[in-house]
Amino acid sequence: MRIGFTSNKLQKLANSSREAQKQLGKPSAKKLRLRLDDLDAATTLEDMRFLPAARCHELKGDRKGSLAVDLHGGLRLVFQPDHDPSPTRADGGLDWDQVTAILITAITDYHD
Repeated sequence: MRIGFTSNKLQKLANSSREAQKQLGKPSAKKLRLRLDDLDAATTLEDMRFLPAARCHELKGDRKGSLAVDLHGGLRLVFQPDHDPSPTRADGGLDWDQVTAILITAITDYHD
């Protein structure tokens, strides 16, 4: 799957293990690398459903339209489909089989 970033800061954080460890801590930096590798290896977003440890899920409320995967503790890697418009099923939900590109929007604990 093609992975983009909403900012150079996020891209640097994702691509530099040193920067990730400095900002997120070693366990979260390690999980970030694993999740990015999983996303990169996926052909479509649907492939992420088969990785229970990632717990890829659609977000609700003010984050509707975004998805997240678990990192460490409460940290999540938040992203959205990088398609215009986002592919949808007949019932209006996101068609995970058609998502082949994502845009990373945040690495955060949105539960705070």
